[in-house]
Parts: sequence; structure tokens; C-alpha cells
Amino acid sequence: MPYPRAALEQALHSAPESLIPSIASFADDRGQHLLAEVGFPVDGHRVSKNVEIDVGAPVASAGKTWIPIAWRATGPTGLFPVLDAELEFASLGTELTQLSLSGRYQPPLGLVGRTIDKALLSRVAEATIKDFVDRLARAIEARLRSSVTLPTDTSIG
Repeated sequence: MPYPRAALEQALHSAPESLIPSIASFADDRGQHLLAEVGFPVDGHRVSKNVEIDVGAPVASAGKTWIPIAWRATGPTGLFPVLDAELEFASLGTELTQLSLSGRYQPPLGLVGRTIDKALLSRVAEATIKDFVDRLARAIEARLRSSVTLPTDTSIG
């Protein structure tokens, strides 16, 4: 993304619940959580599932910032994997930042789930994560563009 890392981080932290379409915030006795719709497009339709997203405290180093996140499907437990991941902002110079998500999940349903995952579900997971990161990047970029004020021409001529 053609922005400094600090600008992306600030946009994300300012109001994470407003950056992804269909995302909402709620609080309970465990703290603040986000609800989101995740999925991917297929032939003009969207395949999606609602998930609860927990966002951890950022960890910064000289060139990168990681934000731990976990998402789990809402509704019946045991049918969908839980994703543990790190959202990463990596500086690629002073005005360029890479946004990525590295994650791990354990397929549900034991051996049957692992077999289905190898055949199909790993591609579904990859498409879902790519869609999430793409939507997040577009939302952050829109926020940054809307916050930039264009200089006005004050010359008299």
C-alpha cells in the first residue's frame, strides 16, 4: 500500500469496527469483540459466515507491526475451524507498506475434517483470508484518502 506504516496502523486503530463492511462491535464480560462476515465471491454470489474476531495488542519492531487476531464462527461450535493469525504491517520503505495475514487453523471433525481440508477446505480458507485482507486494505485506503485534505489554491490571478 502506498502509505507509511504508521498511517495504516493509525487508521486501523482509530475505529476497527468501521473498516470492514458488515463488521460490528460488541462488549461482554471478556472485553471488546468484533463480529464480521467473512467469505469470498463465487460466480457473482458471496459465500460467507459470521465470525467473532478477537483483536490482541499490537507488537511493534523496527520494520513491522503484528496484531494478533483470532476468529471463530458464530453459532454451533465444532463445525468450523478457529483461525489464529497475525495481521502484519511491514515497512517496504518510507512510503510503502505491505499488509498481510499469516494464520493457522486446525480443521474440525478430526480425520474426516483433515481429509476434506486437503481436498477442498484449505482453498476455501485461503480465499476467505485473501478476501478479508483485500477488503481491509480497501477500507483503510478509503479512510486515509478521506482524511487527506487537498490544498486550496490561494493565488490571485
